[in-house]
Amino acid sequence: MASLTLYTRPDCSLCDAMRATLLAIQAETPFRLEIIDISADPELSARFGLEIPLLYINGQRAFMYELSATELRRRLDQEHTP
Repeated sequence: MASLTLYTRPDCSLCDAMRATLLAIQAETPFRLEIIDISADPELSARFGLEIPLLYINGQRAFMYELSATELRRRLDQEHTP
């Protein structure tokens, strides 16, 4: 099962849109999702700054700012293919 990490912050409309897309896809394709608010961690805020929303798939940087649902589904399918 794929493990996705979404870095986000409050008052971020792009973050809200990416989160909504992820939750919709998660309803049809199972994956682990961790959502991390960088504003709660000064180190993460310094590291990522304005590069959010940022999505990692299995520890690899995958999407920044916008999420293509089609591309995410393709990548998740690859994770399930032996």
